[in-house]
Amino acid sequence: MIEHYFQKVSERLELVLKHEKDNLKKAAYAVSEAIQKGGIIQLFGCGHSHILTEEVFYRAGGLASIKPIFFEPLMLHEGAVRSAMLERRNDFAQNFIEHEDIRPEDVFFVLSTSGRNPVPIDVALTAKEKGAYTIAITSLEYAKSQPSRHKSGKLLYEVVDLVINNHSVKGDAVLSHKNVSVPFSPTSTVVGSAILNAIFAEAIVFMAESGLEPPIFLSGNMEGADEHNNKLIAKYKERIPVLVGAS
Repeated sequence: MIEHYFQKVSERLELVLKHEKDNLKKAAYAVSEAIQKGGIIQLFGCGHSHILTEEVFYRAGGLASIKPIFFEPLMLHEGAVRSAMLERRNDFAQNFIEHEDIRPEDVFFVLSTSGRNPVPIDVALTAKEKGAYTIAITSLEYAKSQPSRHKSGKLLYEVVDLVINNHSVKGDAVLSHKNVSVPFSPTSTVVGSAILNAIFAEAIVFMAESGLEPPIFLSGNMEGADEHNNKLIAKYKERIPVLVGAS
């Protein structure tokens, strides 16, 4: 099964590269333009999707202008079942998203593989209302197989400016076995991570080729990194308070 899982992940990645390349480039260009205009890149996801917001935050070799939106009741450590139930509540997102500093110069990623639950949809709608350029990373196959739980009847891919299909299968699990009653082994996290890192890599090249020094963190375990990174933290800590935390 190890080889089989790697094969399935490779298939998903090939599908993304084949069918989503143009949208990846559009996303990268939007990211590059946002940073050059003084904006930041914001990301939100519920449950396991929030893992992707942490994957690219304060990351060695990654952009310093990344702001994950953490709302702990919608993560996993305060109760996974409760988190899943809260994600399904219409208007629940207003408990936190209205208070976030979202500006027209920003790019806002919303991460939801099923794309059917109200919280990610409401987050995308609010970010769009505030003028940010909104991008969904979702599975169109999965989303189109299930009815929306949002009061509008819409799915995530229907309310954003740009859609990137992660090509996850319905239910996300890609493996089966004759003695196992349900499918197993998801791909959305590993593929989503590749999508985001590819977008940001392309955005870095766009910035570099336009004459801007991209704001990239060095590994804190390399000599001289603290001085380099502290300059970037000083630049972005007002817009990204989670970089420094409570004083």
